[in-house]
Formats: sequence, C-alpha cells, structure tokens
Amino acid sequence: MYVVCKDHVELAIDMFVDEFEEAPDVVDLEHTKFIDWEPPVKCQECQCEARFLVV
Repeated sequence: MYVVCKDHVELAIDMFVDEFEEAPDVVDLEHTKFIDWEPPVKCQECQCEARFLVV
C-alpha cells in the first residue's frame, strides 16, 4: 500500500507492480473517506499532500 501525491502516483504504481506482479487499485483520497482508517497527510515520497492510495 502506498499513499502518495499526484507527482509520485506513477512511481507508486510501478513499485506495486514490481512487488505484487499485478495491477493495483488507485483510490483518490480527495473523494473517498474511510470509517476506521485515517490516511497519512503527507506523501511517503516527499512532503507534498497525499492524494492517492495505491493498493
């Protein structure tokens, strides 16, 4: 699972495919809320706002 900004979404997809050998689902965190999980505020690759969940 990767939580990344717009600039790093392609990198996260590539890393997911390398690790799991299948295509991930990409969730736009701006339009999706979770009941039991609060996503990180910052991208895990930089300090920009996290926007996408790649799982």
